Amino acid sequence: MNRYVHGYSPREAQRLREQSEILETLLHGDTAYAPGSTVLEAGCGVGAQTLILARRSPGARITSIDISPESLEKAKRLAADNGASNVQFMQADILDLPFKADRFDHIFVCFVLEHLADPVAALVALKRVLKPGGSLTVIEGDHGACVWHPETEAALAVWHCLIREQQRLGHNPLIGRRLSPLLEAAGYTVQEVAPRYIYADGRHRQLLIDGVTKIIIPMVATAKSAALASGLIDENTWQAGVRDFEAVAGSAAGTFFYSWFKGTARKPAR
Repeated sequence: MNRYVHGYSPREAQRLREQSEILETLLHGDTAYAPGSTVLEAGCGVGAQTLILARRSPGARITSIDISPESLEKAKRLAADNGASNVQFMQADILDLPFKADRFDHIFVCFVLEHLADPVAALVALKRVLKPGGSLTVIEGDHGACVWHPETEAALAVWHCLIREQQRLGHNPLIGRRLSPLLEAAGYTVQEVAPRYIYADGRHRQLLIDGVTKIIIPMVATAKSAALASGLIDENTWQAGVRDFEAVAGSAAGTFFYSWFKGTARKPAR
């Protein structure tokens, strides 16, 4: 549980909630579950995606699990404060799920596989509790698919610190590009894997500001202490890189691009 590059701070919980709001239409616009269907959200974290699932599928019965008790408490409070009454929360490990086989009609996984040492094993474990013919939806980012202008050496160094620290934990910040082969290796029938990206420039000022200041800068901040301690970067370069990111958001000539990948698949029918 502690091998999570972003940590469990209040600021990180805020980033996750703001990120989910910014990206809701992009990532979730085509995801909805029928009334009465059973849905497992694996790795719900602080509940940022849970709220979207509950609101977009009000008649579905959603079970949201996470390994972190602290995150689950935040998710429960967030759901209660927003009237998400069609969700129940449970502490559970994806690799040791406390459910009978063929339990759920659908499974939803968002920003989870990148933080696991063995994502195929996790997908196999999830497949056990999915009904034959049931659907799996997976959304993952790819930090290699992030570019911005003006690009500086200091900003690149800061961004690469996040990538390196996550890789040092044995996890994969570039996992989005691997979704299709991962799903196939786990025995799913892949329906679609496609990029979901944001691009912002001077014509999309608010998206540019939000993408850089509410997603990217708070995200890299979670790796700062580890990166400094491991000697990947020095304090002056870090501060310069963050200022350069802020300049991207504040410049009329600034641009920003990032791509996530969304995959849908099914468990083969018997």
